[in-house]
Amino acid sequence: MNKTKNRWNKFVMILAAAGLLTIATTSEPSVKAEASSSLGKFTMSYLFFGDSNNYTSQVDKSGQTLDVVSPSYFHINADGSLQLSESLQPSFITDMHERGKKVVPFLSNDFDRTLGEKAIDNREALVNQIVKAIEDNKLDGINMDIENVDAAYRDKYTDMVKLLRDKLPSRMEVSVAVAANPTGVTKSWIALYDYKALAAVSDYLMVMAYDESYPGDPTPGPVASLPFVEKSIQYAVAQAPADKIVLGVPFYGRYWNQDAAANGSGVSDQTLMKLIDTYKGTVRYDTVSQSPVATFTISPTEAASSDGNKLGPGDYTVWFENEQSLKEKLKLVSKYSLKGTGSWSLNQEPSDTWDYYSLWSDGFYFADMQKHWAQANVLAAANRGWMLGIASDRFAPDAALTRAEAATIIVRVLGLKGEAAAIGASFSDVPATHWAWQDIRLAKMSGLIQGISSDQFAPDQIMTREQMSVLLSRALKLTSQAGGGAAAKGFSDVPAGSWSAEAIAAMSSNGLVDGFADGTFRPSASLTRGEMAALLSRAQPLLTK
Repeated sequence: MNKTKNRWNKFVMILAAAGLLTIATTSEPSVKAEASSSLGKFTMSYLFFGDSNNYTSQVDKSGQTLDVVSPSYFHINADGSLQLSESLQPSFITDMHERGKKVVPFLSNDFDRTLGEKAIDNREALVNQIVKAIEDNKLDGINMDIENVDAAYRDKYTDMVKLLRDKLPSRMEVSVAVAANPTGVTKSWIALYDYKALAAVSDYLMVMAYDESYPGDPTPGPVASLPFVEKSIQYAVAQAPADKIVLGVPFYGRYWNQDAAANGSGVSDQTLMKLIDTYKGTVRYDTVSQSPVATFTISPTEAASSDGNKLGPGDYTVWFENEQSLKEKLKLVSKYSLKGTGSWSLNQEPSDTWDYYSLWSDGFYFADMQKHWAQANVLAAANRGWMLGIASDRFAPDAALTRAEAATIIVRVLGLKGEAAAIGASFSDVPATHWAWQDIRLAKMSGLIQGISSDQFAPDQIMTREQMSVLLSRALKLTSQAGGGAAAKGFSDVPAGSWSAEAIAAMSSNGLVDGFADGTFRPSASLTRGEMAALLSRAQPLLTK
């Protein structure tokens, strides 16, 4: 019997002990069991601004969201050779690896055309230097970010990326930042990137779907309107596989005033929030572009700065990004089945960005999961298809888990398939109009479900925290590391001699259940949907032993 089947058999045993199902002891069920896997979207972000000594704290603000961080470690010398940044710190690379994140620095020509051309012409020597730097510094690959080089270098640039892919092990990332091309231009530096050829020799293309308005642009406008972003995606997926396209989103805005020299200058969304507050600005949301626009006035007697730049007096118009506009962009990831997202750049985002980022990029628009303690667990369960929302925008994490929901979870976890018409009679209190009718029938037919009587299932009955702790601890054969009675005394409402004390202690000491802030466990309380998602996540290591 293979490891996958062993794992799911263990899970079935756990649920059986919990009273949520029974194990068939006769013939093999006439349904097919298939394992599910996590399908969460890939997420990366560039690191450029701020003190490199604080890079770790910048990343930590994003929680578990990022898979890859891409710091500004690689630059180009005048002769086209590799220049290593002084910001490269081995301690940061170690910190990221300890957090399970990859460090993939980006190679930049800093928008200097001459440097970019020199690098591409010197590609064989430069590639060897890059490979050595990656190996010497225990990095995880390279993100190519050569910009503002004419399309005449198109094939040479593709060859440079191919050389990197050939010389680096397959476990190391080779990715390319490509300019957005919503209108399919074939000339200028935007056409440097042969999407199709580059995708064939790299892990993914990070489409820089921003700078629709740019420094020096005389007309105020959005950094990345939704139509601009969507057309950029449509061009990309017409040229390359969708699962090799990463959507780049901006964490910054651009401002305009009467000073033409400053028109289109960048400002981080984080800094802009402070400017709007300081100068009592107003914000409107432009529904056509799906972008916010701020206006504020700085008087001649007032001084201001924007990310190190002095702001003079005047009436300012700023196009930027906020929660609403970013969510609209993130929805496109699922719409077009993209690999995931990238962002320029970390430490510019509004403080609440990571409260919703993973949910929306993965296609789960649960407003009630933002800032919820079980968000990561719910997202994992949703990505595996085990638990879904009660509506498109609600998960109801604090609602009690019902037996009908538990049956549905079983069917999804085991990937049970079958024809509803071929399944025998269901329970009398689960009519064909009940939302879980088919899942309950599938679970019963496979020998997994038992009712509270021969013909009653009680689909709306809840499971208590105490019952689940006892049954799961027995199924997993858990013991408390400190002894049942001693550990149970940590919860004021679980007496050492109670029937569930040892089980609760075992579950708690093994990190599978938690108490509440007031020191109670609340044994008779229902098991919530959020808690069930957490149990699924926490039980995973024990299930795969």
